Amino acid sequence: MLDEYSRVVSSVARLLTPRVAGVRVRNGAGSAVVFTGDGFLLTNAHVVGSSRGGEVEFADGAEARFAVIGADRLSDLAVIRAEGPTPEPATLGDSDGLVVGQLVVAVGNPLGLTGSVTAGVVSGLGRSLPARDGEAVRLIEDVIQTDAALNPGNSGGALADAEGNVVGVNTAVAGIGLGMAVPINETTRRIIGALMRDGRVRRAYLGLVTSPVPVPPALRERVGARRALRVAEVIPGSPAARAGLRRGDLVLTAGGHPVTAAQGLQRLLFTEAIGRPLAITVIRNGAMVDVIAEPTELTRAR
Repeated sequence: MLDEYSRVVSSVARLLTPRVAGVRVRNGAGSAVVFTGDGFLLTNAHVVGSSRGGEVEFADGAEARFAVIGADRLSDLAVIRAEGPTPEPATLGDSDGLVVGQLVVAVGNPLGLTGSVTAGVVSGLGRSLPARDGEAVRLIEDVIQTDAALNPGNSGGALADAEGNVVGVNTAVAGIGLGMAVPINETTRRIIGALMRDGRVRRAYLGLVTSPVPVPPALRERVGARRALRVAEVIPGSPAARAGLRRGDLVLTAGGHPVTAAQGLQRLLFTEAIGRPLAITVIRNGAMVDVIAEPTELTRAR
């Protein structure tokens, strides 16, 4: 007889193990998750690296060649496509509904051991990981922290909730007993769609480094917000600098949308924002200030 915890973990394992493959490329290995019925798999950009293809191996021993459709190092996500039939796809969930302490299950290919399963809890939410593409540096926001055991080779594998929905893509082992996963949410779904459609992600560049903070209590009623983004750095010569944004500003809205977390701002900085005026409202020295920035396209030269 299995206890309830064991029944949940074993159920998720049965569901996802066939749908998670081991990935082999010339200079490394990792994992990938089947997420469409026509052979597309989701993995990490750092797993495929500069490779244009490789091999996947499923838990039943089936192997196939794959081609890299697109990779985005600034989110550490990549889409690959296997040649020939693949297992039924996993269901992509929504990490925005996760809570700290919630059970999660990791399925992947650690140390070349295809179909390995570990379980743990969501240890933290809203973490950030730096990602780099050339000289361009960006924080991957809303990263999921988990104590589910992750080892080299787990990268690109599935992090799932108790229903077997994939809520994250395991991306890093940050230390003993500490793992990270790129979230599956509205922003990453847009990235995945762009990779499938165009093979790359075009981003608008603003030139701000921010962190979420509470609005001072004395200002909350007047501005109608409890949280904002504090500007930690304005890149010299950037669109944000030209618009007059300053270190210490509290960003309340961008494009008419409240921004209470860095993800809220990043959601606005995709293709359609490039070269278009973006209205930004900030609190500065206790007063509300409106500025207009015009994002440019983020390039590897930055």
